Formats: sequence, structure tokens, C-alpha cells
Amino acid sequence: IQAEVGIFPRVHGSAIFTRGETQAVGTVTLGTRSDIQELDAVTGGAEEKRFMVHYNFPPYCTGEVGKIAGPGRREIGHGALAERSLAPLIPADFPYTIRLVSDIMSSNGSSSMASVCVGSLALMDAGVPIPRHVAGVSIGLMSWDNKTHLLVDIIGAEDHCGDMDFKVAGTEKGITGFQVDVKIHGLPWHVVEQAFEKARVARLKILEIMKGVISSHRPDLSPYAPRIHRMHIPTDKIGELIGPAGKNIRRITELSGTQIDIEEDGTVWIFAQDREGMMTAISEIQKVSGEIQEGMIYSGIVTGVKEYGAFVEIFPGKGGLVHISEMSDVPIKNVSDICKVGDRMWVKCIGVDSKGRIRLSRKAALKERQSGKFS
Repeated sequence: IQAEVGIFPRVHGSAIFTRGETQAVGTVTLGTRSDIQELDAVTGGAEEKRFMVHYNFPPYCTGEVGKIAGPGRREIGHGALAERSLAPLIPADFPYTIRLVSDIMSSNGSSSMASVCVGSLALMDAGVPIPRHVAGVSIGLMSWDNKTHLLVDIIGAEDHCGDMDFKVAGTEKGITGFQVDVKIHGLPWHVVEQAFEKARVARLKILEIMKGVISSHRPDLSPYAPRIHRMHIPTDKIGELIGPAGKNIRRITELSGTQIDIEEDGTVWIFAQDREGMMTAISEIQKVSGEIQEGMIYSGIVTGVKEYGAFVEIFPGKGGLVHISEMSDVPIKNVSDICKVGDRMWVKCIGVDSKGRIRLSRKAALKERQSGKFS
């Protein structure tokens, strides 16, 4: 068994997993809320899906020549099994839409379980905060004269000639998905119990190998992944933010190069490709709410310069003081060395003094912007 992550630096997450003659390459793409797959739930159930697994089984993976067409029964079934095996680990509050693609490079049995393994590795490489790895293995069965023999991690010939393909996927704490294909009329219960136990032992061995490659999700997303920020505005300000016929929201999206979604409860989602665009959009939306909140970063205009600091207007008629000690990480003698009246300045609201005056910090805003964190 061999595995590696980060094989494609440009994609949001990638991995390769090889077990015997079966090899799968997994790639993860992170999208925005507009990329959620909408479902026609005619008979009930979920109406949208934000985690998708697509499985590809091209002819060359079995040494054959043929056309690459749309998904067939194998692609749909194996993709669904891998998706259901990984889905329980996806945090409900992770704001991204996730598309995982498993491309089978070579196949000699159990490619669906290889897809589960490579999917888990690729998700961690992408920075998706799954708490632990998921691995899968297939258990086969040979039966004759009322005798049975279980096979662990079956190859294609054992699958073809055998009587069972028992796929089990899960973490070190339990099972997340399984599927059973049998060619005989039923299974004795003790065979089912033995199959689960053999799958558990094999799964734990595979998980140890996977943890040796990457033991937890990356702390940061790929620099090529979109950035997402969520904020709230009063519901009575939604119309003002949108503007007549959407004029204001279009202005903000064009100015910042971002995508903005607004929900009925006042939740605003901002999707950006870079920090500068994100901060510009946040600043423009905050102008609509008109309230300066502690811990938030704003772009304001310097309206006055004194020897002890600079006054910055954030919203019309609303602003605060940036004390000289909050101008820079290094001591400065004159505020005029940093700014002058009319300059635009990024500031962070760090609190309100005993007299109700707003305290702002330039150095805190610059530090947070450079780190890529958004309040």
C-alpha cells in the first residue's frame, strides 16, 4: 500500500492511493454556495447537496481500449458508496461546497474502497476539517460443501470467481458505509460477523498507513481556493444593500470582484478570490449597516491629524481615534509620517473608552489583513 498527498499543487486538494494493482487519484475542488447541487426531491428527501463524489472508471484502467462516455451503473454506484462513506465526516458548518473526483488509473479489484481512501487523503490535503481518516476494504467469500473461507482485500479474479463482495468503510471508531453483493442464496450470520471483524482489522492497518502520510487536515486552505466570509446586517437594511433593481449590490461586486449572497434573515455570504477583494466587500457592506462593531476591520478616511493620533471617519458622521501608539508596530514620533487628511486607512475597532469614544487601531488591522484572517 502506497499513498501520497499534494501531487497537484494547483488544485485545492489532491492525493494518490495505490493498493496492489489498484490505483486511484483523488482531487478536491472547493466551491461557493452557488455551486450546491440542487435535487428534484419528488419523493422527498434532501433538496440540495453540497458534498459530491464523482467516480471515473476509464477503459485504460483495465488495459482496454474504448470510448469514454457518460457515467454508467458502476460510476454511479461506486460514487454513491464512496460519497456515503465519507459524508458523515464532513462538518455541517463548513461553508464550502465540496466536489471530490476519484479517477481510477489502474484496477484489479476494490476500486470503490480505494476511492474512499484516496478521498479521505485528498480532503485532508484540501484543508477540509474532517476529524479523522476513513478507509475501506473488500471482503470476499469462497464456499463449497457447506464450508466457507473469507478473503481480505480481494482482487478482480477473486471477485469474479468468489461468492461475495462485502465492502466495508469506516474510521477507527466505527463503520460509515458498507455494501454487500452475493451470488449465493443468503449468508449465515456467523459469516457476516467474521466478515465485519476481518474488515475492521484490515481497515485499522490501512488507517495507520494513511495517518503516516497525513494525520490531520491542513490548517489552511489552498491559496487558490475561494475565501468565504459570513456577516449579518439588520433585516431592514437588506433592501438598502441590494439597492434599486440590484444597483448597489452590483456596484459592490464589481468594485471588489466578489460574489455576494444575501439570505432573508440578514446573513450575508461573501466569496472572494483574494484578501483585498474580501476586505473591500466587507467595508462596503458595513457602510450599509452603519454600526461600528468591536473586532471588525474597516476602511475609513482620515479627517484630522493631531500630535497624539488621527481621527478616521468610517461611516458618514461616525468614526474614532487611532492613537499614535496604535499606528505602527514600531514607535513613531509624528503621526504625519504615517498619514495626512484625506488618506484612506484600514483600521480595526478595538473598543470603546469610558466616555463612549471609539478606539481604532491601524497596526491591528494591518496585522490581521496580512494574516488573511477576517473577523
